[in-house]
Amino acid sequence: MSKRSHSPPPSGPGAGIVMKRAKASPPPQNQIAISSGKESKGLIRTVQRTSNLDAPIVSLAGAHSGEIMSCRFDPTGQNIAACSADRSISLWRTYAPNTNYGLLSSQAKAPILDLQWSLYSPLIYSVSADHTLGYVDVTTGQRVKKIRAHREIINALDRTMAGGSGTELIATASDDGTVKVWEGGDESGKVPVSTFEVGCPVTSVCWSADGNTIYAGAIDNEIHIYDLRKNEQVSTLMGLTDTPTSLSLSPNGNFLLSPSFSSQTVVWDIRPFSPSPNRIHRILQGAPAGFENTLLRGAWSKDDGGKRVAVGGADRMVCIWELESGRILYKLPGHKGTVTAVDFHPKEPIILTGSKDGTMLLGEIEAGLDV
Repeated sequence: MSKRSHSPPPSGPGAGIVMKRAKASPPPQNQIAISSGKESKGLIRTVQRTSNLDAPIVSLAGAHSGEIMSCRFDPTGQNIAACSADRSISLWRTYAPNTNYGLLSSQAKAPILDLQWSLYSPLIYSVSADHTLGYVDVTTGQRVKKIRAHREIINALDRTMAGGSGTELIATASDDGTVKVWEGGDESGKVPVSTFEVGCPVTSVCWSADGNTIYAGAIDNEIHIYDLRKNEQVSTLMGLTDTPTSLSLSPNGNFLLSPSFSSQTVVWDIRPFSPSPNRIHRILQGAPAGFENTLLRGAWSKDDGGKRVAVGGADRMVCIWELESGRILYKLPGHKGTVTAVDFHPKEPIILTGSKDGTMLLGEIEAGLDV
């Protein structure tokens, strides 16, 4: 039997010192472990986080039993509101723990098709297929006003602060062929400030940056331009091959985004003097409208001043383009139905998407270029 040899006792300056092995530092939170099923094939990939979301993708689900028709961040970016075919409005926290802190049910007698946060008061404005315009106080959850605004379905609304007067104005677009302008705030009346006769069902509406001009997209494949001061139509944007599904103004007020049933997304140059004779700045491809004639709602990025635009599609994905090159930057999956609405966070590179599957997703994207 062999005997284990004994080493001589340590001597010298370090004799008797107990050495502790340093503990390994935990991996940083922006590293993801990727495994192929074999321990020897593990990989650590660094993912640069660009926002304050709890995770790069956050699901907001469980509030609605019907499809999401519209969803938007509030002006601060801290809250989200969504409206649904189930006639309710849900309220969510943007950041962790992403609480669904409000569900305002039975706000209308038919699907709620669009909504907007007020720019200066704790109100949400919504329009419905029951022909009504509703005002809801988000601090109490109570409806403060309901106006029978049109004779037919109201498809869209937009709001602005009237130049110099400090009054919030709301524009509504309806299948009855009119665009009407209303005063915002809970103390306003129930009579429209102005009414514009378009002559055919109106699917989308948008204010100009100065609040003096209204853009209205209709089923005649044109975008009608109305001057609120003159109370008349002043021009038309022509070149679409099918009905525009929504209108959205760029952060600098120079361009107008219009997806359409043709699956083309057109960016219009609405500056006073445009280098393009027909004012078409870009034609973007990649977001299929599908056959359901859903009013898909597009949006502009805000953290980089509008260098990117996004539209959802019937392929259950969100398409994000770089505006100047027309290049597709992202095709984002995750939904199980047509992506009906998108919105960009006002301060961070976060995109919000709503779908016919009744859910919303918050997705973190790369930070935009400097404005």
